[in-house]
Amino acid sequence: MNKSLLRISFLLFSLTLLVLPTRAQVQHGDTAYAVKFRSAYAFNKTYSHYATFDVGAFMPVNEHLELQADIRLATTNNYAFGLQVRPKITLPVGALYFETRAISTVFARNQIFDLTAALMLGYRMQYIDVAIGWGSKVIGDMNFQHNTNSEYIAEPFNLLYKVQCFVRPQTSNWNLSLAIMDVTDWQIERFWQPSAMLSGWYNVDQHWRIYASLYYKTAGMFHLNANMYGIDARVGFDYRF
Repeated sequence: MNKSLLRISFLLFSLTLLVLPTRAQVQHGDTAYAVKFRSAYAFNKTYSHYATFDVGAFMPVNEHLELQADIRLATTNNYAFGLQVRPKITLPVGALYFETRAISTVFARNQIFDLTAALMLGYRMQYIDVAIGWGSKVIGDMNFQHNTNSEYIAEPFNLLYKVQCFVRPQTSNWNLSLAIMDVTDWQIERFWQPSAMLSGWYNVDQHWRIYASLYYKTAGMFHLNANMYGIDARVGFDYRF
């Protein structure tokens, strides 16, 4: 594995933890601890039809820091773990956040794994959430030998971005949003292959939230070739403490 790449990723992760906001945070979106459950039907050109199951925890440690951890199981015999750390800084309008993201996926049927690290700078208001950043990935053979460098592929730089617009303030009882991005909770795409996601939620009461999303990925560069590569229809619920 590329040791230099891992050292850089660890350094970036450490630096985000040292960001100490000094002003009170204007609240947007989720403000309560929550356990999240998701299941999805999906199709893509690689695996055809399959299903995924996600379990996660959202942890707003305080008004300046959010943590999120997720586990995914897929019927394609793939397994993933994700961790996000988001320090936040209040601005006169909205909030600035620094997001460190790590995703590790095991493709058991192919005997390979990948490890992705990302750092993003974002700006969040009630109706919009935008972010831009950098990510890198290492893809390796699960049966690699430590005395050779031929068993992995490194992608040291990828431009990351996300633009998400909401129809209502993020603190509303229900909402819908549309996002264009190349980064999700589970995957970081090359910057010339953006994806679209339509999502929404409804708060049944103070504890239970129903969630649904539709994720669409094209096979072409900047949608110039709009042939579908994959689609993901997801439903689930959150229990908020």
